[in-house]
Amino acid sequence: MKVINATWFPNNPAAPRGGVEAVSVNLARSLARLDDLDVHVVTTDRTCRSVSETAWEGATIHRLPWAGGKTLTHAVGAGRRQMTEYLTALKPDVIHAHDTYGLMVMGLPLPRVFTIHGFIHEDTLINGGRWAWLRSRLWRRAELAGWADQPHIISISPYVRERLRGIASGVIHDIENPVAEECFRIPRQEQKRTVFSAAIISPRKNTLGLIEAFARVLDARGEVQLRLAGSSSNPDYEQRVRECIRARGLGERVTLLGNIGVEQVREELARASVFALVSLEEGAPMGVAEAMAAGVPVVTSNRCGMPYMVRDGESGFLVNPEDPADVARRLRHLLDDDTLRAQMGRRGRELAQERYHPDRVAWRTREVYRAAVRSPREA
Repeated sequence: MKVINATWFPNNPAAPRGGVEAVSVNLARSLARLDDLDVHVVTTDRTCRSVSETAWEGATIHRLPWAGGKTLTHAVGAGRRQMTEYLTALKPDVIHAHDTYGLMVMGLPLPRVFTIHGFIHEDTLINGGRWAWLRSRLWRRAELAGWADQPHIISISPYVRERLRGIASGVIHDIENPVAEECFRIPRQEQKRTVFSAAIISPRKNTLGLIEAFARVLDARGEVQLRLAGSSSNPDYEQRVRECIRARGLGERVTLLGNIGVEQVREELARASVFALVSLEEGAPMGVAEAMAAGVPVVTSNRCGMPYMVRDGESGFLVNPEDPADVARRLRHLLDDDTLRAQMGRRGRELAQERYHPDRVAWRTREVYRAAVRSPREA
């Protein structure tokens, strides 16, 4: 079966930028190991000047030039026309589109599968910025049309499935995102009282909320470190984060690591006592899944997709992301209890093995491809 994944794919597969690129790398690698699949990845690249093809770990990576404009206009305009022409010429048995690439394949008369990785219109509104309300409305209109058009949809979380009720007309399949195999083999070398988080510095990820909670932990526990990995998507918000660190006197306790590579993230996970992510909006964050695979207990938000990932009191704690006192209480609880951290870390790894191991995800995804080929709108 000739399968095309139309998705964001990094120039360096060892250094994906963001969750969708990480998922694309992990899934393509595992799908390519299945003997009955001929795996191709088609992506658009702002740095690409002409079409290129390269072999990578059993898959073929196709890079198309960026057709111009912002992401939305690219996805529904010239980028879509370029993508549909290229995909049609490749003559695949099934197309698996991810994220905004779902807009590019709308209406294609081929077996199609679509994975929703998040809700861009809500992310846009939460992150704010110039004309955020208008940009959010435009994205919402485009996204809802895209979801309604897809004959087969992969839901990465029950939260996503709930949001599709009354909108999607196709078959919905429940399959979590894959985590890199290397995450399951991270040797734990914990540096006690170390809190780690990997997320873009942004209002949606609620970076300020985590820092405010950490300040309360520090009041009672002097020898604690917060290490934040991630680039900034909002210079004004990043400045507020830095000012908060200075105002709270946290300069020696909070480290902004910036945009680090996957190997560095795994080194941080090896040393972390707790992984924390208190986002305001998420589908199924890769940071949480990777921490669970590494055996690190998690403190995360009690809303959106996170409650479907972390079992409260079993593999971590769910907290109100808008209540720093609640976040601080659970962080202190874990930091002070060695036995509880070990128990939750082990349970998290067990759950991750069942849900997020890339081979398991690839097998289940192949079954969706077969269903799409058999009948475009029937499971």
